[in-house]
Amino acid sequence: MAGRKPFLLRLDPDTFVALQAWAADDLRSVNGQVEFLLRHALRDAGRLPGRGGPSVRAPRDRPTDRP
Repeated sequence: MAGRKPFLLRLDPDTFVALQAWAADDLRSVNGQVEFLLRHALRDAGRLPGRGGPSVRAPRDRPTDRP
């Protein structure tokens, strides 16, 4: 990775506790677990660029008129 971009993530306490326990089970920090889960989700969705998988998909056209 060519550098990291810090940002604030707010989670409800129950989600954080569950994430913390999962990270401990996988011998990762909470931050490492969040990165792992995000990379996994991006790869599965075909949205992780430059990793030999599908390229980033363009956003779908959204209708401008709403009912």
